Amino acid sequence: MAGLKERFQAFVNNRWLVFVVAIWMQSCTGPGYIFGSISPVIKSSLNYNQRQLSKLGVAKDLGGSVGFIAGGLCEILPIWGVLLIGALQNLIGYSSLWLIVTGKVPVFPLWAMCVLIFVGHNGETYFNTAALVSCVQNFPKSRGPVVGILKGFAALSGAILTQIYKMINFPDQASLIFMVAVGPTMVVFALMFIIRPVGGYKEVRPSDGLSFTVVYSVCLLLAAYLMAIMLLEDLVSLSHNLITIFTLILFVPLFIPIVLSFCEGHRDPAEEVLLPKPYQHDAGNPEQDTREHEVVSSEFKDVNPEEVDSLVVPEGQKRIAQLKAKLFQATAEGTVRLKNRKGPHRGEDFTLMQALIKADFWLIMFSLLLGSGSGLTVIDNLGQMSQSLGYDNTHIFVSMICIWNFIGRVGGGFISEIIVRYRL
Repeated sequence: MAGLKERFQAFVNNRWLVFVVAIWMQSCTGPGYIFGSISPVIKSSLNYNQRQLSKLGVAKDLGGSVGFIAGGLCEILPIWGVLLIGALQNLIGYSSLWLIVTGKVPVFPLWAMCVLIFVGHNGETYFNTAALVSCVQNFPKSRGPVVGILKGFAALSGAILTQIYKMINFPDQASLIFMVAVGPTMVVFALMFIIRPVGGYKEVRPSDGLSFTVVYSVCLLLAAYLMAIMLLEDLVSLSHNLITIFTLILFVPLFIPIVLSFCEGHRDPAEEVLLPKPYQHDAGNPEQDTREHEVVSSEFKDVNPEEVDSLVVPEGQKRIAQLKAKLFQATAEGTVRLKNRKGPHRGEDFTLMQALIKADFWLIMFSLLLGSGSGLTVIDNLGQMSQSLGYDNTHIFVSMICIWNFIGRVGGGFISEIIVRYRL
């Protein structure tokens, strides 16, 4: 019984389980990407013109852009608390919008409608922040794949939610707004206690490369399957039962990566030294190990970390011990003077004020500012664009742009990791 309890605890605290659950959450918590599907019913029900609808789209985009509140709350609240706030915002904003569109409550002024959709879509920033912060801390040396996959599934959620909407077969188009309000909230409530930093993983494991290859394969398989069934549903008239079966099969690949958590559950005891667990340090002098780590990392920058990571565990330990001994000997003789580190280095955690004085921060900010606007404009107005061309079913176009958005994000994460790791 004790052994079963330990295995269960190891499974719950496994970083791959957290990563897979974060993928599940991101797959259902991206309602902003289906605004093109819900905008036609908002326009017709509330008698809005294109200018008024565009203001709603701008308010929605602003809600998805104001993420510093969620980031600040991550510093003072547990991850589940951040997810809870986001779920409540999503529920309040989109459920209020659904009540107004269906005529259950009086129509609010346009500025109040903008506030509601801002609040609803701002909840997505809490989901993204919680998932990214947790998984980046769990995989500190695989940031590119982690961010690319999670953000990719956030975009793919628009196509997934659309397919679920077809499976449930709601009586009207306004029900899609109801599903956007309730669906992500239920998913977050079910998963918010699993998504968290589990800690203790600071080294690259030999199995990480194969594991991420499996995840990438699952991503491509899922995107290809989703596009295939959407095209099939558009070209051929399918029964509701067949659509339900196709949609349920859609979620099968998402369970495949969970095998990775079992594969990492049994490790060679010699590999445990690669995990900097708190109880492995000297309880009487906890600052000494931290100082030694900073000394070695700050002075021996010419040593390639991959050379140490590629060594077997005993050789890696011996190499690190030699570096420490050589450094402290040189320091004692006065031939090397230790440098005090001022602020974090690239790749480490920054506070907001530390980031504001870095050129990398402003480069990323202006790149997003100049490059993201055109894509959001197309996503927000895709429903009206397809209707102007004579297409009544706007869902397939929204789903296809979500799929290609997903492929671009996942591919960007994969390519960025290659560039960083191999310095191409």
